[in-house]
Amino acid sequence: MKNIRNFGIIAHIDHGKTTLTDRLLEETGTIKAGENVARLMDSNPIEQERGITIKLAPVRMLYKPSAVSHKPNSEYILNLIDTPGHVDFSYEVSRALYACEGAVLVVDAVKGVQAQTLANYELARDHNLTVIPVVNKIDLSGAEPARVAKEIVDTLGFSDSEILYVSAKTGEGVKDLLSAIAKRIPAPTEQTANTESTEKPANPPLRALVFNSIYHPHKGVIAFVKIMAGEVNKSNRHSLYLYAGKEELDPLEIGFFTPKMTVSDGIKTGEVGYLATGHKDIRDITIGDTLTTVNATITPIDGYQRPQPMVFMDMYPVDAADYPDLTDALEKLALNDASLAYQACHSPALGSGYRMGFLGILHAEIVAERLSREFELSVVNTSPSVPYHITLRKNHQEVEISSPADWPKPEVIEKIEEPVVALTLYSPEEYVGGVMELAQGKRGEFVNMEYPSEGKAKLEYLMPLSELITNFYDRLKSISSGYASVQYEHVGYQVVRAVKVDVLLNGDPAEALSLVCPEAHAENRGRALVDKLKDVIPRSQIEVAIQAAIGGKIIARATVRAYRKDVTAKLYGGDATRRKKLLEKQKKGKKKMKQLGSVSVPPEAFTEILKL
Repeated sequence: MKNIRNFGIIAHIDHGKTTLTDRLLEETGTIKAGENVARLMDSNPIEQERGITIKLAPVRMLYKPSAVSHKPNSEYILNLIDTPGHVDFSYEVSRALYACEGAVLVVDAVKGVQAQTLANYELARDHNLTVIPVVNKIDLSGAEPARVAKEIVDTLGFSDSEILYVSAKTGEGVKDLLSAIAKRIPAPTEQTANTESTEKPANPPLRALVFNSIYHPHKGVIAFVKIMAGEVNKSNRHSLYLYAGKEELDPLEIGFFTPKMTVSDGIKTGEVGYLATGHKDIRDITIGDTLTTVNATITPIDGYQRPQPMVFMDMYPVDAADYPDLTDALEKLALNDASLAYQACHSPALGSGYRMGFLGILHAEIVAERLSREFELSVVNTSPSVPYHITLRKNHQEVEISSPADWPKPEVIEKIEEPVVALTLYSPEEYVGGVMELAQGKRGEFVNMEYPSEGKAKLEYLMPLSELITNFYDRLKSISSGYASVQYEHVGYQVVRAVKVDVLLNGDPAEALSLVCPEAHAENRGRALVDKLKDVIPRSQIEVAIQAAIGGKIIARATVRAYRKDVTAKLYGGDATRRKKLLEKQKKGKKKMKQLGSVSVPPEAFTEILKL
């Protein structure tokens, strides 16, 4: 166990974590150098195309260092966990670090310390991990390793001697990083769990942490485990037991990730491996549960809080006949994404669909893209919303509303509370003015500003989550030329005067187009929405009146004019009453058509709403 090293690679998004993992795999001989293995740990095509990591991915490497820097004939088992860098998936990073004793903190030599750099460093420090700071991408022409190293020293408190310099692209400095991992990161210690004695038992009961799970079509749910005490072997593999889930397990196979699943006879103390449970429902294996054996007396390992969806939107198939296929697709997606929440809903305009709960906007985009690519489904999604806590006048009952369609009437509402996030923005000094203007325009409440390093500002705000999910990221990148970064965490709820803005099409409410916003912004949002819909709803044989309303009050209106046939073209003179008669007949026909006809809302209308 003394030669085992468990560590994660953490960084801000696009700082080169996964590419660095590829070089480590090559340097240790886990994969052959020169093979086409770019972004090997990103198994999903969307991850590879976007250059982002969505799910944590573990791998086991064997490292034989040179005798000059280490003891002769020494060999280390390195269990590496590649983690996501986007704030939407920060819970994946937290889970991964539970299974580690150390972390490699990667910082881009051009961009420097950014929001998730600091957030992930704080996570590692909270877990009492040994952190190795690494400046990556030193081969780039615009790289400034000396400046970035000073940022790391000033912001995170490391010394110059602790910082390593690598290029994940060329492999420069990777050998030194491997040596530092073996030297600096401590070996795991056996965490026994005999509840009645403080003495260390000779053969402690099995105690393992389930830190992740995925679904395999043939092997069922694959549980990722780190053994804290005891071991999984041939003698106890048929009597495994999940402590919190109260579920007995008899895995089909056990083994390690190399990075493919490799079968083994057992997993020993301190090691990271997997169990192919054979279960068909991923919800049976709770992430954060403690794995032990039947009838063992243990203290369970502290688990995780289940991630709560904070962004909601409705999704409907473009073709109503695809609804059963959408149901099947969501069931399959949920097998590998336990954080995805959905329930059936219905809209008079769009038919049957699902109300979806996501961790953030990027999570929603990934799910929509997977539905399109993997299942060839075209879906329409409504504008994103957040969960509001509403206190009703009757009995002071509190309800949670996540969709405008379920919004109660204004007269029955006593109090409305909206979710709030603590927002941390990192920006180069020259863009601070624009970033502050954006945050304040999004109802951000200024908390603090400081300059952790030369030329870089750190801004802290309290901001409603509803403002963050509506076009905030795109505007931030535009204002800062892509250099500003953001990190946030949920801090509770605050009282807000919010109203529901209804959209009426020829007098009929279109619930899928309605939205909730602060009362002070409702009129402007309603007018902008009506003007946008006027541009995207196509002209037809009937006139379409588009109205925005709050309660019974119309606050904005636009009209899509109908096509008009010249019914008098066939007349060549004669009495004027003939012309009037034809026009009157056309008018009556249009009126009847308007009563019987329905307004078609194209999918582009819902996409355009997201840009408001």
